[in-house]
Amino acid sequence: MKSNKDGLSTSRRTFLQTTGVAIASAAALPLKAMADSIETQPFDNGKRDLVIYPQKRPLMLITARPPHLETPFRIFNDSVITPNDAFFVRYHLANLPMSIDLSSYRLTVRGNVKSALSLSMEDIKSLAPAVEVVAVNQCSGNSRGYAKPRVFGAQLGNGSMGNARWVGVPLKAILDKAGILEGARQVTFKGLDEPVLPSTPRFIKALNVDHAMSGEPILAWSMNGTDIPFLNGYPIKLIVPGYSGTYWVKHLSEIEILDHEFDGFFMSTAYRVPATECECVPAGTAASSTHPITKLKVRSFITNLKSGDVVRGGQPLEIKGIAFDSGTGIKSVETSTDGGATWSGATLGENLGAYSFRAWSTRIIPSSKGDLTILTRATAQSGEVQPSKELWNPGGYMRNVIETISLVVA
Repeated sequence: MKSNKDGLSTSRRTFLQTTGVAIASAAALPLKAMADSIETQPFDNGKRDLVIYPQKRPLMLITARPPHLETPFRIFNDSVITPNDAFFVRYHLANLPMSIDLSSYRLTVRGNVKSALSLSMEDIKSLAPAVEVVAVNQCSGNSRGYAKPRVFGAQLGNGSMGNARWVGVPLKAILDKAGILEGARQVTFKGLDEPVLPSTPRFIKALNVDHAMSGEPILAWSMNGTDIPFLNGYPIKLIVPGYSGTYWVKHLSEIEILDHEFDGFFMSTAYRVPATECECVPAGTAASSTHPITKLKVRSFITNLKSGDVVRGGQPLEIKGIAFDSGTGIKSVETSTDGGATWSGATLGENLGAYSFRAWSTRIIPSSKGDLTILTRATAQSGEVQPSKELWNPGGYMRNVIETISLVVA
């Protein structure tokens, strides 16, 4: 992370009344559906309506209540930074805040601390110099629709992810201000969204104290140089670089320090993977034991081509893409045109930080007409390599198998 002086000058304001009204409508229904506009994912039941919500361009509708919107994959070819209006949206609870007034907004900190806190936005920004991190936010179920056999849950393509510049203060600064007492084990985080029914669990996530105090997680108010969009967590979002998006709590309102391990639904029951080395089990089977999802897995994608595209034989063909991992950084990206028998290295683009998308590119010359299959494989600085076979788990979480596209050479 690096210091960012401009982050401290973000204006203190209330969310515009007109936008607040739009958000209230968006909580139940899309603001506007695109007439006859459909995006088709390459798996069964893959047709998705394109809809427009406040502060968003047309995105794929997964659910309307609560809002769940996916980014059309072609957008990732435009830049390694995902525009705010194209960034995916994921909520778990349908009782969303209709608007947020910064004059009354407070972040409370309580629990196993010397001093409970009630912090305004001005208080939060004054606790420490602002820092910036470029980091990937990826939904745990990104790419779930490709799982074989299929699994329960939102059938997502590859677009429930995004990469942005986040500016805020280290979570550590808030915890230092409160003063963590001896014996603290975990820190929990809750946002302003609430269950509709009393029987529905509240969405609360937890980090171990040593992780929370590491200086890596931040409380961000800025995304790509402007206020975080309402549907992405305005006014404060917990950023946990290198971790699954389930930990990136939106509209953050409550932090509690515990002297025990948190056993809430979204830690003890949901968002868990098999407690095996690969975090997988044989396809179609259940795990005998599980643990919470934590770090992202290494991935790479081709962004400028898609299956079914027709390309010219005998002509140079540029292949471009992105790669990322949990924060050790990308060591290499390779492509193969012979089913993985041999691999050729790609050229890595600008390094925006270990938690960011890393652009890559290469060129090939298709030599014969017919079908052409291209594979892409990334290796992280940690030595982690994308697997050649799908690592299946019952939740369809954290897919990172080698990606494949099939072209037609004319």
